[in-house]
Amino acid sequence: MNRKYTTQLRSMKNITHLILLFVFTSSSGFAQKKPVAYVNPFVGTGGHGHTFPGAVLPFGMVQLSPDTRVDGSWDGCSGYHHSDTIVYGFSHTHLSGTGCSDWGDILLMPTPGIPPSDNKSYASGFSHSTEKASPGFYEVQLKKGNIKVELTVTPRVGIHRYTFSKSGEYGLVVDLAHRDKTLEASIRVRDSVTVVGHRTSEAWAKKQHIYFAMRFSKPVKVMKGINSKEQTKDNNYKGDPRGMTFTYNAEAGESILVKVGISSVSMRGALNNLEAEAKHWEFETYKKEAEEIWNKQLSKIEVESRDAEKLNVFYTSLYHCCIHPSLNMDVDKQYRGRDEKIHTAESFTNYSVFSLWDTYRALHPLFSIIERKRSSDFINSFLVQYQQAGRLPVWELSSNETDCMIGFHSVSVIADAMVKGIRGFDTLAVYNAMKAAASYTGFGIPQFNKQGYLQIDDQSESVSKSLEYAYDNWCVAQVAGLLKEEGDKKMFLKRSLAYYNLFDVTTGNMRPRKNGGWLSPFLPNEINNHFTEGNSWQYSFYVPHDLTGLIKLHGSEAKFEAKLDELFQTKQKTAGREQADVTGLIGQYAHGNEPSHHMAYLYNYVGKPQKTIDRVKWICNNFYKNSTDGLIGNEDCGQMSAWYVLSAMGMYPVCPGSTQYVLSEPIFNSAKVNLENGKTFSIKANPDANKAVTAISVNGTKKMESFINFSTILSGAELQFYNEDLSTGSNNFGVAATNRPTSQVSEVSVIPAPLISSGKRVFKDTTQVSISMINLPVQLISVYTMDGKDPDALAKVYTKMITVDSTGVIKARI
Repeated sequence: MNRKYTTQLRSMKNITHLILLFVFTSSSGFAQKKPVAYVNPFVGTGGHGHTFPGAVLPFGMVQLSPDTRVDGSWDGCSGYHHSDTIVYGFSHTHLSGTGCSDWGDILLMPTPGIPPSDNKSYASGFSHSTEKASPGFYEVQLKKGNIKVELTVTPRVGIHRYTFSKSGEYGLVVDLAHRDKTLEASIRVRDSVTVVGHRTSEAWAKKQHIYFAMRFSKPVKVMKGINSKEQTKDNNYKGDPRGMTFTYNAEAGESILVKVGISSVSMRGALNNLEAEAKHWEFETYKKEAEEIWNKQLSKIEVESRDAEKLNVFYTSLYHCCIHPSLNMDVDKQYRGRDEKIHTAESFTNYSVFSLWDTYRALHPLFSIIERKRSSDFINSFLVQYQQAGRLPVWELSSNETDCMIGFHSVSVIADAMVKGIRGFDTLAVYNAMKAAASYTGFGIPQFNKQGYLQIDDQSESVSKSLEYAYDNWCVAQVAGLLKEEGDKKMFLKRSLAYYNLFDVTTGNMRPRKNGGWLSPFLPNEINNHFTEGNSWQYSFYVPHDLTGLIKLHGSEAKFEAKLDELFQTKQKTAGREQADVTGLIGQYAHGNEPSHHMAYLYNYVGKPQKTIDRVKWICNNFYKNSTDGLIGNEDCGQMSAWYVLSAMGMYPVCPGSTQYVLSEPIFNSAKVNLENGKTFSIKANPDANKAVTAISVNGTKKMESFINFSTILSGAELQFYNEDLSTGSNNFGVAATNRPTSQVSEVSVIPAPLISSGKRVFKDTTQVSISMINLPVQLISVYTMDGKDPDALAKVYTKMITVDSTGVIKARI
């Protein structure tokens, strides 16, 4: 871990990427390039970032990128790793920053001479010095044959240009068996320049369908079908087709173009996409259009700085935020649903790739600001998935539910959008889908709803699931409140207080429970199967919706602050199993994985915003770099970068589903957010002053609050930060209770489950059992049964230690 940390802070040089020369003059008078010039798509392609450098449009269906990994290794999840020097080809779908391997569909590889059909033979060496990448464009020189490969895209079409240095015969491999297990495939030559086909594959998504239509700029000769047993007269391939090889002649300096449309629906859909979006053969025009689309997308947020590295990091982060979710619909609005049937999207755009355990935290709250219409489309995509499969998405990929990660965080995305005024979907139908998610019959949800928490006897990762289910129920309660469903609201709010059953006041940590009592021995730094990709330290502050209650359980604001300090300052190392996701450690805070992402902002809730500012600024400056290993952990479909984008502007959504954004301090002098309603939310600061933030102002009115409301953003207000040298004097910014962000469940209360402790669970003669109460301000009565029945008002009252001399079940209730 220390070695990884050191590597993260080392600067990587000689990273080549395309620089655009457009400039504009900022309001402060210095020249600044357009946003695309600052994007470095190679960021995160080294280390454990798991990004890819290839061509993609904002939220596009095609991600056309080089493939340097075929083994599905963890650091090869995107298909590319910057440490590699062999490229196998260029496929049309790639995932950005995931921790599981998938996609890499429809791989093309140009070769010198007659092409071989196995990937070890057609692969080529390459040098990173010949690579160039910018938004919507990628280039590399293949050592084998000295072929220059250039890639660009439209939303549904990948466009290749291969340029040859010598005259001669060249080949092209189309490999349908690349990476994933191919369940079924077909390929057919329609004419001398058109090829169509499909493959159904299995990997993370258990059954992914992809169809393609390919068109060449000059006629090609069919050589053979890869792994095919029989070729028919009309150039169909039967048996077990896994691709096809072609040859063509080229003059020195000549280029051949290949356009590839894809679809999840049909070959006809892929051909329609190709013909609608790629009507001409001017590669530079496609490249320029992609560049302009990205400039428009990235200009939704304009930041100013004289530090080019900060601009590189910011706009690369914003770029990474806009890759997923991905378009999942043809030009005729048809798409393949979760039921594997073909549907037509009515009045919305359908999307796929919902990494919700990651992205509900910051990416979707960022979208609620800059992608409000698209957020409505995301929720409509959720809704049709519920209608087709009976469940809202958890981690959906290619119309498959992977059931990866925990929680049902689609409800967080919905609640956050709705409290911020986003509509354009059937709110009642969406609410019913949310209720169905909260009462799903798997993953321990029924036990959670009955008991109010999970024990390790109920489920693996029981602490993490309990805490995340609690937050998700709070999100459902927010929508219930909007819809005036007061009975439902109270029920879901009660469930949201599940953390009371897991907080151990003696350690100040969330602790697993087993057989009615605490799990012993207990080490808060141990990574084990009671927590999701982490340990108790990384989950003990996960009560984003009721921090007031959590602070009270700690005993005082001072004790809570001290516990936060300990989190960041402890010398404890992680123990237990090896967990590759737990990176970017500051004490036991792990910025390389999502459960920690809100924690630096929690100081604001105890009136210490300067500590938040110091922590956030350090993370921004040290864990985000303009280098191949410039990400401290997996990009995770935009979440890692969304944390930076929001934090760099001085704010963060600690509790999605709330309208509050908690403040730190911007790292830029100026930022402008160009909203869909035509207004501009502007931010001004003086981050280089190295002085404390002492106040903010909204439209010129000074305030001492360490948070802002979403309405301030949406109204197009001007937010300004004020700094002073406080070597003498005190700072009242964010100190008073009324100037702090709020996070409290006050409408309901909960009585935690009693603690049942026994000397031995398995015994020879007798054992002693005690019943005690936890996290209650007053003593109440405990009643219990010894026959396994649920205790009622007539059950025995607990007054002293129970002696047990035979096998049985004790149940207790407060």
